[in-house]
Amino acid sequence: MKNGLWPNLFKGWDNKESETINTLKLIPVFKNFTKKEFLELEKLVHHRNFSQNEFVFKNNAPGEGMYIIMKGSIKISIGENKNEKVLANLQEGDFFGELALFDDEPRSANAISLSESKLIGFFTPDLLALKDRNPVITNKILFNLGQILGERLRQTNSLLLNKQKNDK
Repeated sequence: MKNGLWPNLFKGWDNKESETINTLKLIPVFKNFTKKEFLELEKLVHHRNFSQNEFVFKNNAPGEGMYIIMKGSIKISIGENKNEKVLANLQEGDFFGELALFDDEPRSANAISLSESKLIGFFTPDLLALKDRNPVITNKILFNLGQILGERLRQTNSLLLNKQKNDK
């Protein structure tokens, strides 16, 4: 005879992780997170859908936080129309806009959806709320962001040095 208690007790419990957590695991900002920390982070993030050619944000708009691409693709550019310069084309698993977590400066570029896209937003108020509830997670995020930004700065410096050498 089957006992009805056990199936009900474990109903909905399994080791499968959500699509959100699987995406967050790809992002170096959240490296070295435990399963429990990912579950807490999942409660804070926001999901947003964008149509093709829709602006995620525009140059000079207030920076409210970072975005992670779950589905679709995003173009980062400056300028408009014939004067547009594409800085990056981002795909699923990429992230952008993370500098907004550090300061209140306006956006320095446009972010435009190249296709139907589903993004995860992690915004400054979320980070500040997390700081009060779980400073360990917040410290991990800030440390990881610092490493990422440091690496990007080194890459930019290298590109500038190479350009200067080639211009001579």
